[in-house]
Amino acid sequence: MSHPIHRVEAFSIVGDYTLHVRFEDATEQVIDFLPILAGAVYAPLRDLAVFNQVQIDSEAHTLVWPNGADFDPTILHDWSERGPAMRELAGRWARAGEE
Repeated sequence: MSHPIHRVEAFSIVGDYTLHVRFEDATEQVIDFLPILAGAVYAPLRDLAVFNQVQIDSEAHTLVWPNGADFDPTILHDWSERGPAMRELAGRWARAGEE
C-alpha cells in the first residue's frame, strides 16, 4: 500500500490564523488553524505574531514555525477529510492541558 507524498509549494496568509496553501499537484486548501492550536507544540501559535512567522521547510516541503511546530503535508493536502479529526485531537490536547 503506497502513501501519497505531497509537498507544499506556496502559501499566503489570508486572515488571522488562516492560510491559503498550494500543493505540487496544483490543488489548494484554505485552512483555518485556530481550532487546532492547542497542546504544547501548537498552543504557542495562538500568538498571532508567532503564527505569522510560518515558512515552508525546504527539506520537508511543509509549513513550519520557529518553535518547531509543523504539519504533515499530506494532512494539509487532505484537510477537508482530515481537519475534523485534527480538531477533535486538539480538543483532547486542550482538555489534557487543563488538568
